[in-house]
Amino acid sequence: MVVSVGIDSTRTKNEQDHRLSRLYHIVKKVLKIINSQLQEYLPKQLLRITSQRRNLVIKASNMPTQSGNNTEKPTALAKLYLEDGTVLTGVSFGSHTSAEGEVVFATGMVGYPENMTDPSYRGQILTLTTPMVGNYGVPDRTVKDEFGLPKFFESDQIHVAGLLVQDYSFHYSHWNAVSSLGDWMKEQGVPGISGIDTRMITKKIREKGAMKGRIEVDLDAPVPDFSKIVDVNTRHLVDEVSRKQKQVYGEGNPTKVIAVDCGMKNNIIRHLVKRGVELHVVPWNYPFAAEVQQYDGLFLSNGPGDPTMCKETIEELKKVINCPDDQVKPIFGICLGNQLMGLAAGGKAEKLPFGHRGQNQPVLNEQTGECYITPQNHGFVIDCSFLNEGWRTLFTNANDGSNEGIAHDTRPYFTAQFHPEAASGPTDTEFMFDTFLEACKKPMAKISFPQRKAPPPRPDVKKILLLGSGGTSIGQAGEFDYSGGQAIKALKEEGKEVVLMNPNIASVQTNLDSKSDYKADHVFFLPVTPEFVEEIIKKEKPDGIIVSMGGQTALNCAIELYEAGIFEKYNVQVLGTPIDVVINTEDRQLFSDRLNEINEKIAKSFAVDTVEQAVEAAKEIGYPLMIRSAFALGGLGSGLCDNEEHLRSMAKMALSTSPQILVERSMKGWKEIEYEVVRDSRDNCVTVCNMENFDPLGIHTGDSIVMAPSQTLSDQEYHMLRNTAIKVVRHLGIVGECNIQYALHPESLEYCIIEVNARLSRSSALASKATGYPLAFVAAKLCLGIPMTEVINAVTKKTQAAFEPSLDYIVTKIPRWDMSKFSNVSRQIGSAMKSVGEVMGIGRTMEESMQKAMRMVDPSVAGFQPANRYETMEELREELDNPTDRRIFAIAQALHEKSMSVEDIHAVTKIDHWFLRRLENITKTWDKMQEVSLSDMEPDLLLEAKKVGYSDQQIAGIVKGGATEDEVRQKRISNDIQPFTKQIDTLAAEYPAATNYLYMTYHGAENDVDSSNGGVAVIGSGAYRIGSSIEFDWCGVSAIRSLRKMGYKATMINYNPETVSTDYDECDRLYFEELNRERVLDIYQRDNCDGVVVSVGGQIPNGIALKLNDAGVKLLGTSAKMIDNAEDRNKFSAMIDEIGVQQPRWVELTSTDSAVKFANEVGYPVLVRPSYVLSGAAMNVAWTDEQLKAFLNEAATVSKEHPVVLSDFIEGATEIEFDGVGKNGEVIAAAIHEHIENAGVHSGDATLVLPPQTLSDYTKYRVRDAAKKIIKRLNITGPVNIQFVAKGTDVMCIETNVRASRSFPFVSKTMGVDFIEAATRAMMDVDTSDMNLPTLETRNRPNGYVGVKAPMFSFTRLRGSDPVLGVEMASTGEVACFGKTREEAFLKAMLSTGFKMPKKNILVSVQASLQDDFTHAAWQLVEQGYTLYATRKTAEVLKQNQVPCKDVPYPTEPSTADLPNAVDMIKSGDIGLVINIPTYESKRLEDNYQMRRTAVDFGIPLLTNTQLVNVFANSVQEHNRNQGLEPKTLFEHYQNETVADKWTDPSEYH
Repeated sequence: MVVSVGIDSTRTKNEQDHRLSRLYHIVKKVLKIINSQLQEYLPKQLLRITSQRRNLVIKASNMPTQSGNNTEKPTALAKLYLEDGTVLTGVSFGSHTSAEGEVVFATGMVGYPENMTDPSYRGQILTLTTPMVGNYGVPDRTVKDEFGLPKFFESDQIHVAGLLVQDYSFHYSHWNAVSSLGDWMKEQGVPGISGIDTRMITKKIREKGAMKGRIEVDLDAPVPDFSKIVDVNTRHLVDEVSRKQKQVYGEGNPTKVIAVDCGMKNNIIRHLVKRGVELHVVPWNYPFAAEVQQYDGLFLSNGPGDPTMCKETIEELKKVINCPDDQVKPIFGICLGNQLMGLAAGGKAEKLPFGHRGQNQPVLNEQTGECYITPQNHGFVIDCSFLNEGWRTLFTNANDGSNEGIAHDTRPYFTAQFHPEAASGPTDTEFMFDTFLEACKKPMAKISFPQRKAPPPRPDVKKILLLGSGGTSIGQAGEFDYSGGQAIKALKEEGKEVVLMNPNIASVQTNLDSKSDYKADHVFFLPVTPEFVEEIIKKEKPDGIIVSMGGQTALNCAIELYEAGIFEKYNVQVLGTPIDVVINTEDRQLFSDRLNEINEKIAKSFAVDTVEQAVEAAKEIGYPLMIRSAFALGGLGSGLCDNEEHLRSMAKMALSTSPQILVERSMKGWKEIEYEVVRDSRDNCVTVCNMENFDPLGIHTGDSIVMAPSQTLSDQEYHMLRNTAIKVVRHLGIVGECNIQYALHPESLEYCIIEVNARLSRSSALASKATGYPLAFVAAKLCLGIPMTEVINAVTKKTQAAFEPSLDYIVTKIPRWDMSKFSNVSRQIGSAMKSVGEVMGIGRTMEESMQKAMRMVDPSVAGFQPANRYETMEELREELDNPTDRRIFAIAQALHEKSMSVEDIHAVTKIDHWFLRRLENITKTWDKMQEVSLSDMEPDLLLEAKKVGYSDQQIAGIVKGGATEDEVRQKRISNDIQPFTKQIDTLAAEYPAATNYLYMTYHGAENDVDSSNGGVAVIGSGAYRIGSSIEFDWCGVSAIRSLRKMGYKATMINYNPETVSTDYDECDRLYFEELNRERVLDIYQRDNCDGVVVSVGGQIPNGIALKLNDAGVKLLGTSAKMIDNAEDRNKFSAMIDEIGVQQPRWVELTSTDSAVKFANEVGYPVLVRPSYVLSGAAMNVAWTDEQLKAFLNEAATVSKEHPVVLSDFIEGATEIEFDGVGKNGEVIAAAIHEHIENAGVHSGDATLVLPPQTLSDYTKYRVRDAAKKIIKRLNITGPVNIQFVAKGTDVMCIETNVRASRSFPFVSKTMGVDFIEAATRAMMDVDTSDMNLPTLETRNRPNGYVGVKAPMFSFTRLRGSDPVLGVEMASTGEVACFGKTREEAFLKAMLSTGFKMPKKNILVSVQASLQDDFTHAAWQLVEQGYTLYATRKTAEVLKQNQVPCKDVPYPTEPSTADLPNAVDMIKSGDIGLVINIPTYESKRLEDNYQMRRTAVDFGIPLLTNTQLVNVFANSVQEHNRNQGLEPKTLFEHYQNETVADKWTDPSEYH
């Protein structure tokens, strides 16, 4: 039963949407009542309502929108025979019958119902390159549109002879579906095969042309004799599909058109009739020439096969086009209609090798120069060189140069080889129907197309300032290093001088060494703030500036500069998107206004700038509601508010860091969809990648699991949102790249635009790696005014950048969180981003890519299986309903234990049924495996397990009786079950790839590339996490560049989409793959690698070094045994004693009692140190027996397989680091740097100084002596980092990392020589004597300037976390700056972290034991004119010591009108800096926490360390606060350098 309810089409779109929404909810209530009444009589015939394009459709629920629990997976087998002798066996679905035809491929990622009913596919066996087909089922075949045509199809039957897919989704889910794809095909007798390598088939067709094929369901049938199989192109396919008699549509419409049906798609009829045409559709051989004068125009439709067979049509057409001038009628031909017109005009038809079939063919308009993205489906083309005089080429394929349409010079005759009517595909050219109908009104006029505005002149710029993003933080990480590096490459290719401003010392883009083919000409390590940027503009005098590659930091800075008139003042042109356009996207009210201009909308919302305005807006919108901050990154300041109290609290915090917030309707539970869009100055516009969040709206996209391409959208939805994206981006005027995010109603076509990011974003990096399309590189070219049609596709090296990638794989992005490192932080995830990094798993099914990605997030995760079990159903449901970073494990538990069904999980989470069914499929394979032992497991089951993403280690733990990973591997290889290597090529194999961007999959029948036969594999660092961030990517990139410079083939293995190391241009082979023993072995053995480097990727490669060594892998550099000696705390401590190097007293943990005994013997505090951990995970300082016992349990959990050591913690000691390079146990490079903070703050959170400013020569001698002994004993070849503590005459070693450390980029750039290049040379036994390395004997290097590296923290984003530092690392990134003194470099580094210099008032609260020490710094601050507000105990000491201050009550004490307490002062903005220094003795824990947390929540700078406060006070005194840190004086110390001092060029490091 179907009832359509129309909405008055004369009203505006907004009015229609509003009325539809009201009607929708009214009808829904009515149906609820009807359903309750009907249930007694018709329990299975309940009604449901959906919305389709401003129509309500009420359906009986016996037409299911999702497949049910009893849906069975097809199991019958069938074979595919190809003409070239290929035989593939797969699973039969649809009709289990044999069929034959011409095998072709189509690269569209959506639209299978439309494609299969397109008459142009008549007689063809269609290969769909998109890997999973059937996801969204098939709509109702009985529903008719207003013209009496099947509403959702292009004809009334399936025309393909058969369907070939890699994976058939027998489970489907979509609000508009009534059956599965297979059931529909059964109805129509059409067979399909799944489980075959469609990429291999595509490549064969690409190389050999379309060929005959046969689907055979009789497995014993003989091989077909292809000489006896009829070539479909010899059949008169047009005659088979053309109607047999005239039909009229739109009777009574004013414009009369006769249309020749050669296989006409329904959407052509819809387009013409909706535009006011009375359409007379006639058979292909109808004598239309005699009647054409009765009509206003002639239309020629699409159709299948060889156009030369339509002789009657061609002859009729010749009569029409050669008529006298006074009888001219406009003619428009599409697809076959183009070929027929071409033949009638003298051209010749040729068969293309494999045709154009897909949705992403770029076509150039020869008349206007515009480029369109077009859907196509044809196998023949017109050779225009034979056209008669008066005819010309109108359209050309931008990829292969073939003809895409012709036009007459003087008459209104024109054609398109592509499909303006789409269905499926983009609708960019549907305006051609309007062009045709305009011609029908003016038949004597020449055809002309709408002219876009003339592009502005290309910017005349020679020198460009590029703003970077600064230190990595939550929401703004390494993706901007990748983006900026790509931009520099693009600009240097165009011959531009590039000035880079970025204080992120660990970024690759700030390199200036000879290994970088493309590098900035000048690099400034300075704060990206308006004051500093203006000084650089004055000094460097750039012509242009690019602000879109540096995240929100660069964008916000640019807006301030624009509003202050700085760009105009210095005549600096903003390249790319204009700043006023950026403001229109960032200011929520302006954004809404601009969208309303084109009848697009965001959710009902109000932009406000006070808390009271927010409360008033909430009265209009209702609760729950969402607030979003303007000019913010990563959802900072956003969240769901359930009531007024919650709103007031959230709004106050948000407005403290942003000038405006948006109060908007909550759409929690809707689908979240993203598109990456590129537009050039000529208005060419493409969508490069679309992505769908696994998690419905309500969780920030940065914290969501994301799939690319989208998996549950129909063609209609996909292209509706695509078209909107292009419309919005054009209207806003963006030039370059941007990201648009949508909320899509899960049961209708209703959508809202969430936001547009007019810059490169985190999603941009993900999209670039997911598709192979280098967005930042292309965007930088577009900023220079270069059209995308002149930018070459970096993957194919043949096609150009004006195209939309087609993916024949799926990528799954999963965030990486580190919330366990923070006390008091809520693990719940929501609209404000909390993740510190992300991974990207690539596979040919969702199951494969999902399990890969889950393991990539952390080595401790086995895959999609329960972890840390929820003990009760209440706990499980709570996790599903209010998600934390562990929700995916809750879903795994529910499905594994069968405690909740897919329907149950969906009801709670609103995650689409299709995603959940795919996860359920993983668990079903688990169920089968646990019933058998490994020896009894059939190869088919083992292959199934690998195809759904199980690792060998997982399988070993699942099978009955257990097994080892090696046993599973041996069984797998003995049964020839090995992964295949596939390329990412942007075009689903339609064109050959010129790069080696690779992944591995078990869904395949051949490898895309041969073995590399040698070369060195470098194991990357994996996901960014606290402790392993961009600095290790710098090390990996430096290693692969050094290897290539030395002449070695370099392979990178990594899975982080944010990095430079996963740029396929950086290495000879890039494997976007897991960093575990299984996958590294797969690659090592397949490529016959010469060796593997494990020492530049941080802890993950180090953690598998022993396993790889035991498996026979040749590790380059320090041996696995010595790595283990350094990582294993017990072995290491024993070794240090053995070689006579001083260390704190220690003991290996054997029992809790012995640990407590040791602690009491040496005296508290003691340090708990696990083995093989990163960033001090589970490392703790214990002050009491109770603390010690708790910390020991935590450490034992983290370091299960390796010992935990207890050592004496040295209070008040200076921490020192030695970074070096060894070669065969000898030191060849050395650098010593010191921490400003005393020992007790993790080295990754400490502020580093190089060269050290406070160490005595004796202390440095002791460090060198110990380092020399340690490197000798461990026989180190490669990088090494050794950490010491010094107090008095004691210099004690506390840790050695036999790998690169976080500080290597800082040391390398400060010393002017690449330590990783030296390490790589050492590992390859290549001489380093020409590198001018600093050695143990080197003194006073660098000389004349000091480098300070400061940590970046993201406490603001981790609500509730306590922003106090300890031995476990908390920082998310780092910056470094240089100065003539430590104080100058320190202040610049602090400002680079976002620290704002306090203007007047400072709040201080210091633990009693530190107050005397603090007095000196307090006095300095008062002397500089600051007013100190002190909590009671601190105030007493300061006053006693004659330091002026004002008392302020503790946070837990009440405020009064005259005397607000500390927290209220912070909230009111009266405080510019909070100094709160607690110790383990602190009693007012809650008061201290509230002061620290409130400072962070309200964007007030916070200092929590005595040494840091002292250096800050000294720095303020040195750079008087009234004068400030003058950027214009920064370069004076360089002018005084001698030639000998200049370790770097004066224009390089500032």
